[in-house]
Parts: sequence; structure tokens; C-alpha cells
Amino acid sequence: MTVDTVAYLTDFRARYALPAIVDVHTHFMPDQVMRKVWAYFDAVGPMTGQPWPITYRDDEQVRLKTLRDFGVRTFTSLVYPHKPQMGEWLNSWTAEFAARTPDCLHTATFYPEPDAPRYVRAAIDAGARIFKVHIQVGAFSPLDPLLDPVWAILAETQVPVLIHCGSGPAPGEFTGPAPIAELLRRFPTLRLIIAHMGTPEYTEFLDLAEQYPLLHLDTTMVWTDFSEGGAPFPVAERERLLRFGDRILFGSDFPNIPYPYHDAVAALERLELGPQWIRGVCHDNAVALFEL
Repeated sequence: MTVDTVAYLTDFRARYALPAIVDVHTHFMPDQVMRKVWAYFDAVGPMTGQPWPITYRDDEQVRLKTLRDFGVRTFTSLVYPHKPQMGEWLNSWTAEFAARTPDCLHTATFYPEPDAPRYVRAAIDAGARIFKVHIQVGAFSPLDPLLDPVWAILAETQVPVLIHCGSGPAPGEFTGPAPIAELLRRFPTLRLIIAHMGTPEYTEFLDLAEQYPLLHLDTTMVWTDFSEGGAPFPVAERERLLRFGDRILFGSDFPNIPYPYHDAVAALERLELGPQWIRGVCHDNAVALFEL
């Protein structure tokens, strides 16, 4: 049976008394960059045997209307550089995007390079509310000495950093919980948001949440049928989902998802962790973190 995503999400918000959904993990990028990302996912299917069709492969304005029709009232424009001298250019684009898209949290990024502290500070001064780091795509260590002053700035200013550091969908040289554990040992006041709940190292990243009360995690793609087939979330960790319920944030990976948007929300409902947990994950926790 085909599900109407807008109808499902309208009913979902009514059932849980949600004024809106806050999605901390969405991607808006310069058009040429977005198309390269889509081309990557187009190629992933033949390589892995698991097709990854982009469900929302639309023009920017169509994608914005789609999110708003879903009841998403705050979202992000997550970008990430894969080479030097790209981060500052992406930050100029996201600043312009945020200026013309008031429901998007002003997003920024960085790469290990000598200029990074300067342009990270400039982005914060210009109003950046969240940074994105992609260890796998960037192929750099979060412990690179060039990043020490950047992490110091972010720890001082408390601007959240959404970081893809788990080893899914494929491990990289610098992915996994060990580098993040050392990073937090050095900078314990960082407000990190672990993308994808740290897939597939769920338990190890929840262990870090035990140690660091400012650590958050996002739900992106976790518990969907697509992800459960390859990286199932351990049933034994359900108790910690409740315990850290105020530090888990809803994320979707829109538009780069291989299934309808409502699948990510239905996956949360199937956990049966209660209305308060759902309201926190889908709205209240992000409202508190970003002072929306």
C-alpha cells in the first residue's frame, strides 16, 4: 500500500501534539556540489549491491516546499569539503542560503588547513548556528593538529558540530569511536552531535554519551528497513535510548534518502518508547539545543 507522506506526517504531528518537526540533518548545497553527491549515490548501488535511489531529486525550491509541506519548520544546510580551500567557499554559500531561507539554521563547515580557524571564527561571527564535519568524505583525522584551534573555538563558543564519524556505510581510515573519544578527552565541552547514532558503532558512541553530558546523537537513517538490514541497532541499547532521550535529535538525510521521508518517522514510532520521547526527539530537544 502506498502511503501519502504529507497525510502521514500531518496525522503524526497531531497524534503527538507536535507544533512542527525539527530536522537537524538535511542537505542543501550549491547545485554543482549536490549533483556530484547524487552521482556518488547513483554509483553506490552497483558497487554495493544495494541500490540507493535519491527519492527527492528535485530543484532547490521544490525541495524546500516539500520539507515545509511535511511540517518541518527548522532544518539545516549540511555541507562538507573534501579538499583544502573548499570550506570557506561553502560557508559563503550557506550564509547566503540562510539569509534567504529563514527556517534554515545557518550552517557552516571546515577542513584541516591553516586558514580554518580564521574562517570558522568568521562564520560564527556571521551567525552560524551549526557546523558539519564528515570524517569519511573529508578523509581526515579529527585529531589533525591543524584543527586544534578550531575545536578550541567551537568548545569556547558552544556552537554544535554535527559530525559523521561512525564507520558506516563503509569504514574510512579515520572513522570510528576512538578518535572521537580522544577528541572529547582534549575538548570535553564540545557540543558534538554524532550523525546516524554512530552507525554501526552504536554502543561505543552511547558509551561516550555516558561520559560526556554535552554529547548528542541524531537518528538519521537508523531503525529504517533500509538500515536495519545492514546495521541493525542492538535491542540491548533500548534502555539507553530512553535514558538519553533528551539528547537524541531527529535527522533524515533529506533529500539524499533511498525511501520516502515518512519511513524515518515511522521507524521512530516502531520503537514504542512513548509520546514524550517522540516529542523530544522530533522537536523539543533541538528547540532547547539551538534555542529556537
